[in-house]
Amino acid sequence: MDKESFNLSSKDILDKEFKIDTRGFRIKEVDAFLDDIIEDYEHYDRLISELERDKGELQDEILNLKQEIRNLKTSIEIAKTDGEDNTKNTSNLDVLKRLSQLEKIVYGKDE
Repeated sequence: MDKESFNLSSKDILDKEFKIDTRGFRIKEVDAFLDDIIEDYEHYDRLISELERDKGELQDEILNLKQEIRNLKTSIEIAKTDGEDNTKNTSNLDVLKRLSQLEKIVYGKDE
């Protein structure tokens, strides 16, 4: 939020003193001051709306990223499980090859 873009600070509003005419405050001075206040409030409203929109977009992006993280974690777990199965299969294959070699040695090379 750029404070330099606002005409008034809360201290300016609090400290504002109007000159008194014979009939009360000077109407043009009060109107000009109120116009500045209105302009600031309109600016605040636009800024708040923009920030709310940005916040909504960021929250949607966070949800999408969290879902992507969940999906990736699931994929990793599946890959780990498949990797363990492949390791077991490879181990079984190695065992079968060794067994076959031992059978050839024990029972003869003809078979």
